[in-house]
Amino acid sequence: MSRPRVLIGDDHRLVAEGLEKLLQPEYEIIGIVADGWQLVSRAEQCKPDLILADITMPQLNGLDACEKIVKAGHCSRIVFLTMHQDAIYALRALRIGAVGFVLKQSASSELLTAIEAVLAGKSYISSPVAEQLQQISQTSKNDLRDELLLTPRQREILQLFAEGNSAREVAAVLSISVRTAENHKNHIMVLLGVNSTAELVRCAIRHGLIAPC
Repeated sequence: MSRPRVLIGDDHRLVAEGLEKLLQPEYEIIGIVADGWQLVSRAEQCKPDLILADITMPQLNGLDACEKIVKAGHCSRIVFLTMHQDAIYALRALRIGAVGFVLKQSASSELLTAIEAVLAGKSYISSPVAEQLQQISQTSKNDLRDELLLTPRQREILQLFAEGNSAREVAAVLSISVRTAENHKNHIMVLLGVNSTAELVRCAIRHGLIAPC
């Protein structure tokens, strides 16, 4: 009987290697990637049974990366392993099709339980987050600002600028003109009501697009 194939996305190498040791030999680790674009690419190549991803990763965050994977029609089960305890992250993860949301501060046994559950067709959410979700009314769920109501493309651009890339570097990554990159940045700043790159960085940190320094 073949082992379930797992793809790990986490930019902290020690964490990723620890996960690999935890999951072997019951699961086949088919890859470890360190940014969201690599996660999208490897998922397309390998079509894993399970994707275990962090939210905060360079280039493209885990939420947007997994949304691309889901929209591409891949049927991998997605579990987020993250330090973000706010229910807004879990809500968005569930909306894009994730079936697991586990906090990094949880015990290793909880992660194993979560993986076993989702591969059996169930869902799993760590208790502190699940309790928050139960307290949120349907109305407030609908009113939550999903990543500040930015489009996926705008979130990509916000993350790239917040990571310190110049307009020319952002343009090169996204295959757009420098002027278009600058126009996107200006439009995002207007939408968010900020007036400086420093404020833009704080917005990206607050919403899990980049890690605090």
